[in-house]
Amino acid sequence: MIQCTNCRQPYPEQGVPYRCPRCGGLFDFDSPWEFDASQVDAHKPGIWGYRHAFGLPSDAPAISLGEGNTPLVWAQVFDQRVAFKCEGQNPSGSFKDRGSALLVSFLCSRGVNSAVEDSSGNAGASFAAYAARASLKTRIYVPESAAGPKRAQIEAYGADVVRVEGPRSNASEAVRRAADDGAVYASHAYLPFNLPGYATAAYEVVEQLDGAPGTVIAPAGQGGLLLGMARGFEALLRAGAIAQMPVLVGVQARACAPLWALQSYGRAGLAWVSEGQTLAEGIRVSFPLRGDVLLQTLSDHKGLVLAVDEEEILTGWEALAGLGFYVEPTSAVVWGGFKQVVGNVPEPVVLVLTGSGLKWARP
Repeated sequence: MIQCTNCRQPYPEQGVPYRCPRCGGLFDFDSPWEFDASQVDAHKPGIWGYRHAFGLPSDAPAISLGEGNTPLVWAQVFDQRVAFKCEGQNPSGSFKDRGSALLVSFLCSRGVNSAVEDSSGNAGASFAAYAARASLKTRIYVPESAAGPKRAQIEAYGADVVRVEGPRSNASEAVRRAADDGAVYASHAYLPFNLPGYATAAYEVVEQLDGAPGTVIAPAGQGGLLLGMARGFEALLRAGAIAQMPVLVGVQARACAPLWALQSYGRAGLAWVSEGQTLAEGIRVSFPLRGDVLLQTLSDHKGLVLAVDEEEILTGWEALAGLGFYVEPTSAVVWGGFKQVVGNVPEPVVLVLTGSGLKWARP
């Protein structure tokens, strides 16, 4: 069941509030997720073979564009053999498709025919794609700095794009005003329905490795991907499908690294956090809504958050391209992150490449 993390109010049976109508709190699942290998149906499209683990209403349609089943590609990095989970090969070009499929499915189950969202690019493009698949009208608020290819992609799906001047947080403020005026806010940050979709990346990695990875390294902005994968691995552990949890490592751009600051310096570290300019625009999030629960989850499993400088991001981007991986700079933060821990984390190591380089126009 989904309920408010503050006042414990269950998620309403009608409507799609993005936060608790009673206290303004954040909604989340109230119990551990379940996974049953015997219920996985490989004949269903995309990630929908794992539907039993999604927690969606039984009447929710399976909205799919063939997301998931992304390749795990091995390469030699810093004298160590590592695997890259290539999420840029999802239909809209990023891991967000795993979550958008479930979120749009839930909206359809509630009879929603139009919605708004805010995004630096990938979430907006993904949501617009799946909304188009389900014939939902959408309006996406994006920061002025969002990459041109991402804006063009959102518009191509038929969504209205509202460009908001200033930092990424201004777009979030603008869409909340629209929600206060009555629009359905299909937020990938506030709403929890996308999280079980991200868990499917964990299920796939275990299938592809025929066992658990030792370490998973991924970019972290809101942290939804890492949180969803962590809960997926936890479900696999409870089901006896893996013997131990992997070490989970989130990587942020130092220009905007609130999770790293909190883990490294406690609450005092937030005084140094800014929404600085960074090539990794997809993780430029100064206030991750599920930051506390993500950090607690990482702590429970000996995970950590790292920060990398802009020069390291560009170096990583170039190095990955040299290996044949054309990614956007947000994905490239994992290179510098892995460099910081190479030789000190369990193997095998999986680096998650979250988005395609075709979404970025190099200055």
